[in-house]
Amino acid sequence: MKEIYNDFLIRSWEKRDQAVVREIIDQILTEYGLTFDPKDADQDVVEVEQFYQETGGEFWVVEQEEKIVGTAGYYPISRGNKAVEIRKMYLLPIVRGQGLGTYLLRELERAIAAQGYEEIWLETATVLQEAVRLYENNGYQIATGVETARCDRVYWKKLNYFNDYHRD
Repeated sequence: MKEIYNDFLIRSWEKRDQAVVREIIDQILTEYGLTFDPKDADQDVVEVEQFYQETGGEFWVVEQEEKIVGTAGYYPISRGNKAVEIRKMYLLPIVRGQGLGTYLLRELERAIAAQGYEEIWLETATVLQEAVRLYENNGYQIATGVETARCDRVYWKKLNYFNDYHRD
């Protein structure tokens, strides 16, 4: 992955990004009163290759002026039918409100659909109000079955690649 959105570079994660990515996610979780949990909910950040790259998923970083300011990823899951879970979609406060979240979500959906997946699942916490609004405003439906301790919401969306994600 290598895309430009305004003055942001969205690219595939590299091993050298690990410490910065972990720090950013920890910082954002702390901002909302949540705890970084490297042994459970955030183990995928500690082992990106194992959770994303080796399973057919993707993990992206967002850069602005050569500094990482956000992350987003997905990987296949057994819940649902030909399904993935969007994970670790976080943006630092300095880059929020510029349409980047919506752009990232649409690019994730496009990449997921292009891989032949049919459903997207995700978990979030009510306290992450911007995320909740983003998902609900983009057609995600509330579901049940929270699996992550710090989350209290599950969302689901059925993809229609040809109608929704086909690029001319």
